[in-house]
Amino acid sequence: MKKVAIIMGSDSDLPVVRKAADTLASFGVPFEMRILSAHRTPGEARDFARNARSGGFGAIIAAAGMAAHLAGAVAANTTLPVIGIPMKSTAFSNGIDALLSTVQMPSGIPVATVAVDGAVNAALLAVQILAVEDSALAEKLEAKREADARKVLEKDAALRNA
Repeated sequence: MKKVAIIMGSDSDLPVVRKAADTLASFGVPFEMRILSAHRTPGEARDFARNARSGGFGAIIAAAGMAAHLAGAVAANTTLPVIGIPMKSTAFSNGIDALLSTVQMPSGIPVATVAVDGAVNAALLAVQILAVEDSALAEKLEAKREADARKVLEKDAALRNA
């Protein structure tokens, strides 16, 4: 099975990004976590992206706040799918700046973008990408969806019977 890279721009992103790691682990998807900055370690971030495919990765999750250039910088250096997690920051607008930066990629360099601090959905999207060629993983996704639906229906029944 291919691995998923989880890259964050700063260790301050770790509490949110850990949710992606936990989600991947729950599906049995191997992953590696790194702290690489588009601005402070651009060479290392570039090298990681350029070598990710040969390193056994199938998708990359990149989390960054404020200017949030990490996902785009990584995507510019790989043809693997890159999923951006815009992170909340204390500087401006509760993460809207990072969301806009992550989602506004130039034509030819796509980044799939999830919600601000949306680490769980980033991991689930990475799992879906890997599941295109892994039927066992696709079955795990289907089972999760069914379990999630059951939980909602149980809550609906409890509400109607209250």
